[in-house]
Amino acid sequence: MEDSTKKILVADDEPDILEIISYNLRKEGYEVFTASDGSEALEKARLHHPDLIILDIMMPKKTGVEVCQILRTQPEFTQTLIIFLTALSDEAVQIKGLESGADDYVTKPVSPKVLISRVNAIFRRIKQEPEENKRIRIGNFSIDPASYLVIIDDREVTLAKKEFELLYLLASKPGRVLLRNEILSQVWGSEVIVGDRTIDVHIRKIRQKLNTDCITTVKGVGYKFEW
Repeated sequence: MEDSTKKILVADDEPDILEIISYNLRKEGYEVFTASDGSEALEKARLHHPDLIILDIMMPKKTGVEVCQILRTQPEFTQTLIIFLTALSDEAVQIKGLESGADDYVTKPVSPKVLISRVNAIFRRIKQEPEENKRIRIGNFSIDPASYLVIIDDREVTLAKKEFELLYLLASKPGRVLLRNEILSQVWGSEVIVGDRTIDVHIRKIRQKLNTDCITTVKGVGYKFEW
């Protein structure tokens, strides 16, 4: 068990899945809260401020994507980890989930052992993140890892946790092409499995939020930061 104080919210409208996931997470020592629909998930998130939210995409009242979108607009949930559960294998649905601000997704049927391993790996990677990261300043562009703040021309830009980490990694090595595998390893960790389109989706979201194309795609290789 990585950290018994970590709080996890699990939202799924299937009672059996909710019970199985909750039971196994509690066995690991996590503090678990549950919700059976999107509206309840929002209420529980605001009440308990969990470190991680596991959301089923297809839920009544509000879908997991809608819940994620709402939470990501609120500063207190900018750094909250969010994982989607989905029975759908449609790549478009998975991409939509990532675009809404999710960190990762897991397809159903979910093996409790696999999910627990994924959750433990995510928390372990965060715990091991270096604290010595320093603010990056390039012209009128500033990235502060201490406050997760990006400033361009005196304009503050709010990024989701993974978007910020990806931008910081690229900006810390300006002009250098980072391979896709290198980015996945450093931002998501070698123990966390993510979809092939994960980086592409996050890069697109960063470009949209910054309103500038400072990240260049090197086709078939990776990405580089240029300012």
